[in-house]
Amino acid sequence: MHWVQKREAHWARLEALVAACRGRSVSALSTGDLRELAQLYRQTAADLATAREDPSSRRLAAYLNQLLGRAHNLVYAGRRRERGSMLAFYTRTFPQTFRATWRYTAVAIAILALGALAGAVLAATSPGFERFVLGGEMLDTIERREMWTHSILPIKPLASAGITANNLSVSILAYASGIGAGLGTFYIIAMNGLLLGVLGTVCQRAGMSLALWSFVAPHGTLELPAIFIAGGAGLIIARSLVVASDRPRRECLVDAGRTSLRLFGGVVPLLIIAGLIEGFVSPTGLDPIAKFAIGASMFTLLVLYLGFAGRGRA
Repeated sequence: MHWVQKREAHWARLEALVAACRGRSVSALSTGDLRELAQLYRQTAADLATAREDPSSRRLAAYLNQLLGRAHNLVYAGRRRERGSMLAFYTRTFPQTFRATWRYTAVAIAILALGALAGAVLAATSPGFERFVLGGEMLDTIERREMWTHSILPIKPLASAGITANNLSVSILAYASGIGAGLGTFYIIAMNGLLLGVLGTVCQRAGMSLALWSFVAPHGTLELPAIFIAGGAGLIIARSLVVASDRPRRECLVDAGRTSLRLFGGVVPLLIIAGLIEGFVSPTGLDPIAKFAIGASMFTLLVLYLGFAGRGRA
């Protein structure tokens, strides 16, 4: 029974954590307290198993069983589903999660920027590289100084749905590829940057820079950040697998999965809005100044949303 004295402080701490949530949920605890609660719960479960093996420890086993019962109800009851939980997610949870993990999104931005720079340099210095990346048909269209996007106009609804589906697939791949130590995420983002760099260089050479960027501006100010955030979510998963920690790898991966899923969940509406704009606004003959104004407005609203929504609420 000598082990009992060593464990009494742990049981008292578990009692205190359970009491702190009386009448409330685990949301009343800080992140550190939540981790401590989970650890103490597992330790106490092991202590209960030990106590049950000793016939002289029946009273102790009964106490630990009762304590575990109260802790179990707290740990596994989870958070009561609130009214408007989806609204709460988009007004609080997603922007708060983004602010807590913005460095991963910044890394994704850096990867795309490096890819774009490499694409621009290769397109400018290696004859034929742009045809390899863009394909002959698109390159011929650009050389005729025609925008390849005019084909979207007659089929706006269908094109918008297809664009949204394509952007979602890219974002899903960028996110899910994080499970491969981030190599897939890096490749997808870098290749999209490479394509953007090549396209920008070729259009600049053909005197079509204004046409290209006025097309990209209205929807790109939402589409690109959404892909960056999805890539950042993939990098969160990758870090939990690659970077050493004093916690079990599986536990790190579970925590990273929860955080990254909250990030990716916030990306979906951004891509839907971007797809609608790309299908109905970007390819039209609207004045370029108006298109840039729309893009600037979308980006300003996004920055305000990600920077300030949900502040003051944990």
